[in-house]
Amino acid sequence: MDDTTALVTGVSRGVGRAVARRFAEEGAHVVGCARSADALDDLAATADELDGEITTQRADVRDEYDVERLCEAAARVGEIDCVVANAGVYHGPAGETPLAEESYAAFDDHLRTNARGVFATVREAVPHLAADARVLVPTGQVAREAQAGFGSYAVSKATAEALVRGFAAELDRPVGALDLGQVATDLAGGAGRDPDDVAGMFVWAATDLDGGDLDGEVLDLRAWRQATR
Repeated sequence: MDDTTALVTGVSRGVGRAVARRFAEEGAHVVGCARSADALDDLAATADELDGEITTQRADVRDEYDVERLCEAAARVGEIDCVVANAGVYHGPAGETPLAEESYAAFDDHLRTNARGVFATVREAVPHLAADARVLVPTGQVAREAQAGFGSYAVSKATAEALVRGFAAELDRPVGALDLGQVATDLAGGAGRDPDDVAGMFVWAATDLDGGDLDGEVLDLRAWRQATR
């Protein structure tokens, strides 16, 4: 990923942080955002030990003006070669938020962050994308297979996948979703794979994977492992 510019949202922790660091290790210049300025400072401080660079900027993906400024900052580094629309939230204990008991505030913020945030990230990045850029959106099985207790979080992830298909149909760059399985993040209650263990899947999808196999698709861990074993 030498000489590439990658835009990654939600880099303060979990998958976003792991992907930002892995991309930088591969030589990319990462422009990352999160809502926590302190967490961003901590991430930026680790960049010296990596081959690439990490530039951070506080931004809330629920605010399209924040996202617009973020994309403009990335474009000042160079045309954007990869977008990872990762920022997400889960209100409540994972798997214990049935729809019939959810608050309207939780429903609204799941949709605003996990779905509208993806929309804003991709929409604002489009004018700055390189000709061979790729857009990656993390997802999970709950977006496609109903599971009790995941409420509007699952609804928001299904909406994010619909956005992937819509953008894939309209843009002339590959747009795809990566199903990471259960990853040990705050959103999953800390159970699952270490985020560092799945960061390589993003490198594969951003570089080696054929764009036609990515565009409009949902790719899972099995596809990655079969392709790279």
